[in-house]
Amino acid sequence: MFARSAVVAFVALPLLAQTSFAQTCTRTYTVQDGDICDGISAAHNVSTYQLAVVNPSIDSECNNLQSGQSLCLGYEGEDCSTTHVVQLGDTCDDIAQTYGFNATILNNLNPQLDAQCDNLYVGEVVCVANNAAVPSPPAGSALPAATIPATAIPANPSATPAPTSAAAAAASSAASGDDDDDDSDLPYCDEL
Repeated sequence: MFARSAVVAFVALPLLAQTSFAQTCTRTYTVQDGDICDGISAAHNVSTYQLAVVNPSIDSECNNLQSGQSLCLGYEGEDCSTTHVVQLGDTCDDIAQTYGFNATILNNLNPQLDAQCDNLYVGEVVCVANNAAVPSPPAGSALPAATIPATAIPANPSATPAPTSAAAAAASSAASGDDDDDDSDLPYCDEL
């Protein structure tokens, strides 16, 4: 008797796991001719990241949308519908401050943003609801929506990292022709 129950449980386990982990789509959209991912995201209050995660069939460049295709916009319990469309000059700190939280929360809501927030681009749609749960990134694959599309404009083009004082000293040394292999032109630790 025990062996038969164990076999039934073993066979039923994958089916039970599949149904308990299935996501329920709460909002959908039907793709129209000419649609682009950021346009769909902006018009329907869904972050660029969330749209990519809940629709893994969309390629990384969003080039494979088909007219008539049905897209999920959010999962039950993991649907951020309070969004911000990134404008030229926006920074993560500015966006977070505008919506009343810090950049750490913004990064948690938008896992595609890197730590320096230098992959934020004009037209990108970010989640700005500090009490929302967003879908987890897919395991074992690249993070969706993490790179700036080739045609996009960085939101803050001046946000390129400034050289450190050691790098600036090395550049200055190279420009002046000072290559005497001593350490006299390097800054002391307390100068960094």
